[in-house]
Amino acid sequence: MPSPKRPFLLSTGLALLVVGLSGSQLAAGAATVSAPAPPAPASAAPGPGVRDVVLAVHGGAGSLPRGSLTPEQEKSYRDGLTRALRAGYALIKDGRPALDAVEEAVNVLEDDPNFNAGKGAVFNTDAEHELDASIMNGADRRSGAVAGVRHTRNPISLARLVMEKSPHVFMAGKGADEFALRNGVPYTTQDYFWTQRRWDQLLAAKGGRGATTAGGRTEVGGTVGATAVDGSRNLAAATSTGGLTNKQVGRVGDSPVIGAGTYADNRTVAISCTGTGEVFIRGVAAYDVSALMEYARMPVTKAAATVVNQKIPALGATGGAIALDARGRLAAPHSTKGIINGYVTRDGEITTRLYDDETPTG
Repeated sequence: MPSPKRPFLLSTGLALLVVGLSGSQLAAGAATVSAPAPPAPASAAPGPGVRDVVLAVHGGAGSLPRGSLTPEQEKSYRDGLTRALRAGYALIKDGRPALDAVEEAVNVLEDDPNFNAGKGAVFNTDAEHELDASIMNGADRRSGAVAGVRHTRNPISLARLVMEKSPHVFMAGKGADEFALRNGVPYTTQDYFWTQRRWDQLLAAKGGRGATTAGGRTEVGGTVGATAVDGSRNLAAATSTGGLTNKQVGRVGDSPVIGAGTYADNRTVAISCTGTGEVFIRGVAAYDVSALMEYARMPVTKAAATVVNQKIPALGATGGAIALDARGRLAAPHSTKGIINGYVTRDGEITTRLYDDETPTG
C-alpha cells in the first residue's frame, strides 16, 4: 500500500487520461475481432434508442464537452472502449454466452488505469483502494457481487466466482479476498492500483471538497459496466467501480448491489448503472427499469429514461445507465450532461460516444 507521502514523480507517467477506442467500424466476422484498430470513430449520435446491439459498455456519467480533450486523450478513450467491445464481441461471435462477454469486456476496462475500476480505482479517505463489482445472468437471474475487496485485480471475475463457486450472492471485505485466494485468484498488492491521477484527486478532495465522484467536469473515466445479448437471446449485465474519491472506509455504492446498479432478466432488460450510488440504491434503479418493462409494458428506451431522467432526479441525484433488451435495442439515458459509452452491433460495427453532444438524453 503506498504511503500518503509517496513522491509524485514516481508515477507521473500514470497521470494520463483514460481509455477508449478509436471507435469505428468493424467488419462482420471473426477476422474483424483481431484486425487492427479501425481508422476513424463513429461519432454520429444516433437517437436515444439504438437497434441490433449485442454488447454495450459504459465508462461513467458526467460531462465531457467537445474540445476538452486533446486528440491523444480522445483516442485513448475511444481505444479503451473499443478494446472492451472487441473482446466481448469475439466471444459472442464464437457462440459464447452473454455472461462471458460482459465479464470479458469489464475485465478490459478494469485493467485500464484511466477508468475508476480495477487498476484505475480511486482512493478512499485512508489512501487505500476498496473495489466493488457485480454480475448477473438474465436466463436464471443468478448473480454474484463483491464489495470492499482490496487484493483482487479483477473484481468482476471474483463476483462471478461468488455466483458459481459459492452458495452466496454477495461477499465483502476480507472474506471476499480470502475466498478469491481459496479459488486460485492471485493476490494483488495495493500498490498495483496506485496511479498519479487518482492520488492527485485524493489530495484535491482532502483539500476541502470531501468525497467526490471520479468524474468531474472534464475529469472523466468513472464506473464501468457492460450489457450483452447472445445468440440464444440470453441477457447479462456487469458493473465494476472503485467508488468515490475520499470515501469513508467501508462505504459501498450501488455498483455491487443487485437491483440497484446491476440487473438482468431475459424477459426484460440487462442494465448497468452509474451515478450517485446512495440514491440509485434508494431508488432500486436497475430493477425499477425491469419492473416498468414487465408490469407497465414500457419499451426499454422509455423505461430507462423514466428511471434515470425522472425518478432518480426526483430523489435529488443524477446518473446514467446502459440498458439492453433481448431484441438488441439499447438505451443510454443520463440525467448528467453525458455518459461515456460504446456499443457493437450484430454485424460487428463499433460506435463509441464520449462527448456530451454524442450522447443524446433519452
